[in-house]
Amino acid sequence: MTESELFQDPTVPGPTTEELSALATRLNYSLSDDELKQCHSLITGALKGFNRLDHLVEPTLPVKYPRTPGYRPTADENPYHAWYWKSTIKGADTGKLSGKTIAIKDNVMVAGVPMMNGCRALEGTIPDVDATVVTRLLDAGGTILGKATCENLCFSACSHTTGYGPVLNVHDQTRSAGGSSSGSAVLVMAGDVDMAVGGDQGGSVRLPSCWNGSVGLKPTWGLVPYTGAAAMEPTLDHLGPVTRTVHDCALMLEIEVDNLNGMKIGIVQEGFGHGVSEEAVDRIVREAAQKLTSVGAEVADVSIPMHKHTGPIWVGFGLEGSYHCMLRGSLHGLGYRGYYPTNNMKISGAALKHDTKHLSDKVKYVMLTGAYLNETFHGQYYGRCQNLGRLLRQAYDDVLKDYDVLIMPTVPFVAQKLPKEDEMTFKELVQYSTGIGVNTMAANITAHPALSINAGWVDKLPVGMMIVGNHWDETTVLKVARAHEKIMESQ
Repeated sequence: MTESELFQDPTVPGPTTEELSALATRLNYSLSDDELKQCHSLITGALKGFNRLDHLVEPTLPVKYPRTPGYRPTADENPYHAWYWKSTIKGADTGKLSGKTIAIKDNVMVAGVPMMNGCRALEGTIPDVDATVVTRLLDAGGTILGKATCENLCFSACSHTTGYGPVLNVHDQTRSAGGSSSGSAVLVMAGDVDMAVGGDQGGSVRLPSCWNGSVGLKPTWGLVPYTGAAAMEPTLDHLGPVTRTVHDCALMLEIEVDNLNGMKIGIVQEGFGHGVSEEAVDRIVREAAQKLTSVGAEVADVSIPMHKHTGPIWVGFGLEGSYHCMLRGSLHGLGYRGYYPTNNMKISGAALKHDTKHLSDKVKYVMLTGAYLNETFHGQYYGRCQNLGRLLRQAYDDVLKDYDVLIMPTVPFVAQKLPKEDEMTFKELVQYSTGIGVNTMAANITAHPALSINAGWVDKLPVGMMIVGNHWDETTVLKVARAHEKIMESQ
């Protein structure tokens, strides 16, 4: 095609004058009929350049290892509803993950393999690229066995909002598995895979790890690339490992663990005694922290008063940010420097605006709240809460100057019974997850690494202990987790 042909009738024809007039009214712009015609001419001219765009070849992320599309597992193969899709992809012949099997949360792209992100509005979407984390796991010799079920657009701390029925807790199938990386934790603890990739915006790696007893780590923000994963709010988005042991968790991050001689551990008082806290959970986590003194650690109570304000701060920019990133940014957001999966954005954007019957009540609530905040306050509270998040981060940093890690319950109560959705109102379903992330959301705001590990049991249900460390110091977090794990193994 010649240079002149590239600038003929545009691929994107632009709005009609009637559509442009309606858009101007919606934006409260006062334009005369003549001004609208002139604006229409300008827009049409600007869009002629899109012919050139459509004939340029975009760069793509590498797809280095062969695979088949796979299949949706049968009920017999999927007793916990934790698999969304099965497809075996063998990585490099050698590497640190050689012999390890891996599940990928279904908000992370695997080329040629269906991706639903927990929402049937997106069913049939097939990415054409591998997420960066997928390529790295395969390069390290891992074998991917498929996609783990996740919650509806990842917006649930519980496990009942998926497209094909609830993910069941591996210890009690009448209870929630936690969310939104519900399938990732269950597949690991059920023994289907050695390890899994999860995603965490407010606790979504740590919450299901807590309620199923796995090890789940939200790394320091930016340590693990998010490229190729469906986003929620770029300043909250994390990917992290879910495993059965601390060793495997460290292996996924290529970190070695050691002892605790001379280490100082702070027990965050504000992480205990919430209105929703169970006394037994608080007690078990405190006892587990104190036992670390037996391997050389010094343990003391510390106070972070700002921790009490985590919830409103997270809601203040998390919901408005999610509205922009997910609904207006087609699940990947706008304005960042990085790879944009344009085909997925086209499909996702259309589906979320037109196939809304498959959105969960929680997602509808979030999008409506985010839209209201944006249109009423024009980003004021988004910005205010981002700024307050800096104070929360500083409050954690101030304590972490004197302590190597901080400890509190991951979730202040054990796994809930699954909700009876047909007997509950919209409001009851949205409020069902209240209090689950009261401790986990802070680390998403402050960007500190935070790991959940099983601290003990209440009525045969696991109790999660969360270990928070300094930025980029996953090594120390894993050392403490491994020391705790060894104490548990010796009992």
